[in-house]
Amino acid sequence: MSDDQNDYYLDTLAVRAGQVRTAEGEHAEPIFPTSSYVFDSAAAAAARFSGDEPGNIYSRFTNPTVRTFEQRLAALEGGERCVATASGMSAIYATCAGILRQGDHIISSRSIFGSTVILFNNFLAKFGIEVSYVEQANMDSWSAAIKPNTRLMFLETPSNPLTEIADISKLASLAHDHDCLLVVDNCFCTPVLQRPLELGADIVIHSATKYIDGQGRCIGGAVVGSEQCVGGDVYGFLRTAGPTMSPFNAWVFLKGLETLGLRMERHCKSAHAVADWLQQQDHVERVYYPGLESHPQHQLANEQMKGYGGIVSFEVKGGKSAAWQLIDATKMLSITANLGDTKTTITHPATTTHGRLTPEEREQAGISDGLIRLSIGLEDIRDIKDDLVRGL
Repeated sequence: MSDDQNDYYLDTLAVRAGQVRTAEGEHAEPIFPTSSYVFDSAAAAAARFSGDEPGNIYSRFTNPTVRTFEQRLAALEGGERCVATASGMSAIYATCAGILRQGDHIISSRSIFGSTVILFNNFLAKFGIEVSYVEQANMDSWSAAIKPNTRLMFLETPSNPLTEIADISKLASLAHDHDCLLVVDNCFCTPVLQRPLELGADIVIHSATKYIDGQGRCIGGAVVGSEQCVGGDVYGFLRTAGPTMSPFNAWVFLKGLETLGLRMERHCKSAHAVADWLQQQDHVERVYYPGLESHPQHQLANEQMKGYGGIVSFEVKGGKSAAWQLIDATKMLSITANLGDTKTTITHPATTTHGRLTPEEREQAGISDGLIRLSIGLEDIRDIKDDLVRGL
């Protein structure tokens, strides 16, 4: 692998970046299931622990397999540094805990994952961190929410589950004009479809559990950004607090990255076909998919994304009872809240992913009782449609 990763295109980076072969000359990346490392001398150990000499210290924060995954994902996102974590939620928490202080203020989109709202409201608030929620696609609401102590702006684009798109470039400019950081959860797109750092974002968050793995096998997360911010503040938190990715999971994610481009292409193609088809069904009230011309940010999606993703959400007539009836009528689709899998999944956000929110919070986020979220997998599109027809 060249030292200059800019010499390679994205699909090559997904297969090659970050690998350093051992003396065994292995072709595939090895797994290092070790908790600790042996030093040549007491002086060598002291030099590692003090930071005077680079190298492995303890697998809570230095592991060769995890490091390979970090370097590969950083190369794909165009970032200087990546810190891998135990889950997507721990990636968000490590970012906030590493960067923010008591009295700081976060501006967050309302259109975010339910557990992220709980993290902000129930736990960050305990440490004196204030959070304001705004309409994701409304730039005026972001501007109006800025305070002298605003330190961080957070969003998912596309959002979960309504696939709202935010203008990353404009939000980055707004954040930097007020000396704060823009953090973008890029879980739905992955670097194959969207590279927020190129659009001006400061930090990218991933739940590697989703499309990066791609087969629903492991839990993991990642934070990508600058050496100073991610390599300093976020890594410093991980080193001490230890929300660490396991070497085995890192190895699984490395294998997932190798096929990420191919899988995302198929996810996008099938999801677009399902979204088009759902629009024609009598019992469907509305379909949410950035690839549809009816989507309010369709043009913006064309400008900042290379594909529309694999998530399709839709509202059925009849509310919760109709939604549950449709979900229960399917035979092939997996009723699970996970997404990004080779297997198509179906869930009812109001009672699962966003079930811990209050009814008022769900209403503000646009999560209706009749809303259903699909994560379109790699099955034959005809079988996906046939299974949905049972409920429709």
